[in-house]
Amino acid sequence: MLFNFEERLSDSPFVERIWWARSERTGDFLSVAASQWEMVVSTYQDETTITVRGPETKVTSMQVNLVGGEFFGIIFKYGTFMPHFPVGDLVDRDLDLPDASSKSFWLNGSAWQFPNYENADTFVERLVREDLLICDSIIGPVLRGEPQELSPRSIQRRFVQATGLTQGFIRKIERARYATILLQQGISILDTVELAGYSDQAHLTRALKQLIGKTPNQIINKSEPEQLSLLFKTEPFS
Repeated sequence: MLFNFEERLSDSPFVERIWWARSERTGDFLSVAASQWEMVVSTYQDETTITVRGPETKVTSMQVNLVGGEFFGIIFKYGTFMPHFPVGDLVDRDLDLPDASSKSFWLNGSAWQFPNYENADTFVERLVREDLLICDSIIGPVLRGEPQELSPRSIQRRFVQATGLTQGFIRKIERARYATILLQQGISILDTVELAGYSDQAHLTRALKQLIGKTPNQIINKSEPEQLSLLFKTEPFS
């Protein structure tokens, strides 16, 4: 495997998951489409960088050129965003925050110590306390299908502000990721079509090739390159 990988839940209501990875060898991998933004801390040979990564609307082929690099990421829940880093400007983009020292970085005019996998919740709490991280409370309920008093136009405007994406595109990405999980678990292609809500096998194949980078058969057969997918959801918006 390219990566030694683990993940955990968070106590923060603003965070979906926290993950950690270490590169074990060089090689190619696929970074699959993702509908949530994240902050990623990368360390190699005592050099550390923190990056804000926006949602990804397509699969991207990438390479690991260094062995022993460590990465940890905070994936934020739908509706959570940083007002001074508009998520819409970060779709399919990364932003490295400037270093303040070997152990800190600049954020909103202040030097912040690089967080790590263990103290990530404390880091997020400080972001919230200093009003650098906020949450639009309607986003999660709308994705779960709960009725709202706002007009569809108002809801869509708030979706784009808080997530960078439309409701439809978020659901498209999450359905493809869910279908991938089912196939990885040994569910047949035809059953995956039904369970994930695709119209037919061709529809499933098109979506997976665009968003995951593989056909259903390639996922079942675990063909190379590897997927760095962080596919942890068991069911979309449950």
